[in-house]
Amino acid sequence: MQIQWYPGHMYKATKAFKQVLPRIDVIIEVLDARLPFSSENPVVAQLRADKPCIKVLNKSDLADPLKTQLWQDYLEQQLATRSLAVTMHEPDRIKQIPGLCRKLVPHKTTRERGIHAMIMGIPNVGKSTLINILAGRVIAKTGNEPAVTRHQQRIDLGQGVVLLDTPGVLWPNIENSHSGYRLAATGAVKDTAMRYDDVAFYIAEYLLQHYPDALQQRFDLQELPPAELAFMEAIGKKRGCLRGGGDVDLEKISKILIAELRSGSLGRITLETPAMMAREKNAVEKKRALKKAKEEARKNRRKGKR
Repeated sequence: MQIQWYPGHMYKATKAFKQVLPRIDVIIEVLDARLPFSSENPVVAQLRADKPCIKVLNKSDLADPLKTQLWQDYLEQQLATRSLAVTMHEPDRIKQIPGLCRKLVPHKTTRERGIHAMIMGIPNVGKSTLINILAGRVIAKTGNEPAVTRHQQRIDLGQGVVLLDTPGVLWPNIENSHSGYRLAATGAVKDTAMRYDDVAFYIAEYLLQHYPDALQQRFDLQELPPAELAFMEAIGKKRGCLRGGGDVDLEKISKILIAELRSGSLGRITLETPAMMAREKNAVEKKRALKKAKEEARKNRRKGKR
């Protein structure tokens, strides 16, 4: 799956981010703890340079705790980076963020203007709810649909920290097909941008390999089918998702599987690891190099015909 989704307000948000970045002391990037790599915006990494950054792994109550720790260890190896795993049910952990900002830039805590922090995150990662908890009041609009926030907001958090909110920003082209599937499965992109059965089959294949016990328990299966089609048909029959003639309605059971993944009903699941990320980044680089080589070959052929 390759997602291309770049509404006009997202272009404006990225442009505004570039303009204000020189005045920012700390970047706070909110990630989905179930997919810290796929929910990380590469535009932020490119523009941030060595500016201090806090990676907030939100929805950690839905993620595999062992894999969350793996991700935190990996992220904190990056220059001037701290990580914090949070859930909206533990506001005290979220309120540690201003203190982390001060620790990252201690030389700026005495300034009259205070520390200016920018908070960023892809759509539907929980950024607005996090802001409301930090502010202690409802400031940012929240919702289950991607792209709710449309404009920048400035919020004084006290403790010498001023927060600049930005709209949820996706990047023009999600090159890694695996990331596209994961983002669709967790609701980071609108459901109209995906085919339910396509995404559900991808997720089923991953879960059969990495979380077989969770699937067997959730769907009360005596034996777990080894392949995704047989699995989808088995759980479709269990849940009564049948068409006339007894065939399984794959779209209906696909919607159920995705909904249960999103809600945490399948258990605490993480969809990627740092090792997977390294392999996938390598594959994307090879694909880019091959595409570039083909383009160069085409240009050379055109020159030869002239």
